[in-house]
Amino acid sequence: MFYVRRGQVPPKRHTQFRQPDGSLYAEELFGVEGFSGRASLLYHGTPPTQTNRIEKVRDVALEAWSDAPHRHYLVNTKDVAPAGDAITGRVPLFFNGDVVFGVVRPAEPMARYYRNGEADEMFYVHEGHGTLETIFGPIEYGPGDYLVIPIGTTYRVVPAAAEAQRMLWLECPSNLEPPRRYRNEYGQLLEHSPYAERDIRPPAEMDPHLETGEFIVEVKTRGRVTAYHYNHHPFDLIGWDGYLYPYAFNIADFEPITGRVHQPPPVHQTFQARNFVVCSFVPRKFDYHPLAIPAPYNHSNINSDEVIYYVAGNFMSRRGVDISSFTVHPAGIAHGPHPGTVEASIGREATEELAVMIDTFHPLHLTRQAGELEDPAYPFSWLPPTDAAAEAQELADRGPEAFPD
Repeated sequence: MFYVRRGQVPPKRHTQFRQPDGSLYAEELFGVEGFSGRASLLYHGTPPTQTNRIEKVRDVALEAWSDAPHRHYLVNTKDVAPAGDAITGRVPLFFNGDVVFGVVRPAEPMARYYRNGEADEMFYVHEGHGTLETIFGPIEYGPGDYLVIPIGTTYRVVPAAAEAQRMLWLECPSNLEPPRRYRNEYGQLLEHSPYAERDIRPPAEMDPHLETGEFIVEVKTRGRVTAYHYNHHPFDLIGWDGYLYPYAFNIADFEPITGRVHQPPPVHQTFQARNFVVCSFVPRKFDYHPLAIPAPYNHSNINSDEVIYYVAGNFMSRRGVDISSFTVHPAGIAHGPHPGTVEASIGREATEELAVMIDTFHPLHLTRQAGELEDPAYPFSWLPPTDAAAEAQELADRGPEAFPD
């Protein structure tokens, strides 16, 4: 990430910086990895340590689909109803020790402020506009925006009034960042990177909130959410500068990498974290070798689970997959294009597909909610059409015993 400065900061770090009444602004180092990782310096009107009441709000636990069989899955979230806000309305679908993700359809703005004290967070905005209010300043969002929120950031999601919202959300206890192979030794994005610093939108200039009253920040850590009550507004910064801050990046600014023959999924990589990656499938020209097959080849996920969230367009290698669905192709079994899509892709010049992929390098667990939304016929969708229909009917007739432990 690159250096950003907002508001007023003193000429020298860790020196006296006084308010109009002569008192000192409270300096805070906001950093990761002790004192060696990325960091920003924040200047508060009131010391951020001054809380006057603390109370437990709720426990946070994930309920696994305990008897989920080892097979491919299709999880359709199209009919998930709007509920709660960007935190309370979350529907977790997949998780392991490195990442948790699912969908959320906020029905209302967040009344309280929120801070994840144990994980970076990301929203992918599928539908809707609004404002991500943060201690660093506001970020306006709209369809196609990735919103990347570092661990420890105090924020609130405020959807536009009377506008439907649909988001993919993710949290991970590691840094979510641009891929290392696209950065030079100074951290600058290289010329062959599919996006550049000017595509990244840091928070806009902020107005310090110096009002008093009752303000509540809910902090998630160690399997619970705890409410911290303050007599001052949590967004009381007069200024900040540094390299650690939330930002937006729109998927339309991802420039696809193409070639004479089909390019492997790493060319779509957008972010990396510990033991998983996030990729963007965007509209692009197809391969231009005279004998090229644009559809992806069959491949085995030998040591990774592949999850794709379908956003828009017609995914050339898939049939019968709704927008707002997830396909899950776990390690240990091959997957590839559906019947007929390989031949159909030959000679085509471009695709308009739009999707977000999350590949994990440790096995994913499906939640109870994922089990309630999945289509048990999907593993047979690679059979010839008549065989697939017969298998699906047999599965429906067998009911819950179709996939015994």
